[in-house]
Amino acid sequence: MNVLKKLSKTLLILISIALLFSCKNENETAKAGNRSVSGAKPKYVFMFIGDGMSHVQANVARVFLGNNTKGEVEISELSFTSFPVNGIATTQDSTSFCPDSASTATSFSCGVKTHSGVIGKLVDKTKDAKNLSEYFKEQGWKVGIVSTVTLNHATPAAYYAHVANRGEYYNIGLQLANSGFDYFAGGAIYSPTDKNKDKKDIYDILREKGYTVTKTQEEFNALTKNSGKIYAESPILQDSGSMPYAIDTPEGSLRLADFVKKGIEVLENDKGFFFMVESGKIDWACHANDAMTVIQEVLDFDESINIAVEFAKKHPKETLIIVTGDHETGGLTIGQATTGYDTAFQLLENQKMSFVEFDNKLSALRKANPNLTFEQVMQEITANFGLLPPSANTKDNPLALTQSEYKKLQTAFAESKLSAEEQKKRLSEDADIYRLYGGYDPVSVSVTHNLNNKAGIGWTSYSHTGTPVAVHAYGAGAEIFGGSYDNTDVFFKTLEITGITP
Repeated sequence: MNVLKKLSKTLLILISIALLFSCKNENETAKAGNRSVSGAKPKYVFMFIGDGMSHVQANVARVFLGNNTKGEVEISELSFTSFPVNGIATTQDSTSFCPDSASTATSFSCGVKTHSGVIGKLVDKTKDAKNLSEYFKEQGWKVGIVSTVTLNHATPAAYYAHVANRGEYYNIGLQLANSGFDYFAGGAIYSPTDKNKDKKDIYDILREKGYTVTKTQEEFNALTKNSGKIYAESPILQDSGSMPYAIDTPEGSLRLADFVKKGIEVLENDKGFFFMVESGKIDWACHANDAMTVIQEVLDFDESINIAVEFAKKHPKETLIIVTGDHETGGLTIGQATTGYDTAFQLLENQKMSFVEFDNKLSALRKANPNLTFEQVMQEITANFGLLPPSANTKDNPLALTQSEYKKLQTAFAESKLSAEEQKKRLSEDADIYRLYGGYDPVSVSVTHNLNNKAGIGWTSYSHTGTPVAVHAYGAGAEIFGGSYDNTDVFFKTLEITGITP
């Protein structure tokens, strides 16, 4: 009898525990449900992706805007870093902890892990994975895709294309033209007639498919919601058909914010829209280890996000804004070996152009004068980056180069005079050469390294890293994006918040 009593007592305890956990789980599910919808499902969803942007890229911009005075050190917030909800996402793909943009954008857009270099396909590299744009288009929403780089580049392509190799630019361009999506804008189409220039021009196909294609600022300004499907290309293009870096953009020229503002104008409708916006050249500047250009790209990105915030204020119960990065690039750090615990970000204000524009300037100088001397190049370095040669007169100037730094610049200049073939050979054969220059113009990258180091900024790589990325959210249902999770969860959370079952 005692045994039966003990068994009964134990059974009652187990039942009580089970009921307790059942209630707890039901309550948590209810909370999650209430949290995820925030009283309303958004019908305007913005997805902002800073390519190569992790916490540090955003933070260097905040530090740059902030106060570096001792005793008064303080950062200045950006629009998206002030969002009420912040999460953190891991970024590894199926092949690496240092993933590429194709696979990470696919994680965001399709909710799957795949190989680096693969866009919109499962890990078998054969089956297509349905993306957010396709889900939303089925709901009758309009779809817009904007990027500062070419529109058939990896990140924007992940929102409309499915290819086993991100280098299939012509195939991706065809899928863009055939997508039927409503608004494409920003950079050009890379390789529009394929690498052999023997196929029908993608721009012609776009026009045949009913797209209005604009290439001037006047044509862009004339666009309205009655213009139909749109491909609006930046009137000014820089390296590889991208929009120019923000630091190089002439006053009054179109910027990312302008393409976002126009996108809202042409996409807004009663059913809803999904709008993906990429700042792709944060990544490119990080690859080149050019901190000031990175900062200006992040600030330009933030301006475009603020356009969406202003829209959300007019539609607070219907708008969701997500801001994140696909991966980190460059191993960027605030602080480096030679400056210890100090920073001097104000020194970066002396940089007047990106590494790309300085490359162009050096090329023009070399072409005009085959006997160009290092002293002549040093004058250009001083004019465009503020760095000074070492001398008695510059002893206490923080921009004065040490004898060691000056010698490294001289060595870089000698390296830059070698033929492209010789430089490529040395890069492949000598790891120290790669560590110094990373395949970029030896002078340009040495200049930015010197200026960055004096400002208290360091780099560990010319490639991507495995650092997690921040996820910032604002608006209807933003709470669901808080916490720590995998980048594929961004896809599922976005569908959940809008009431779509994948």
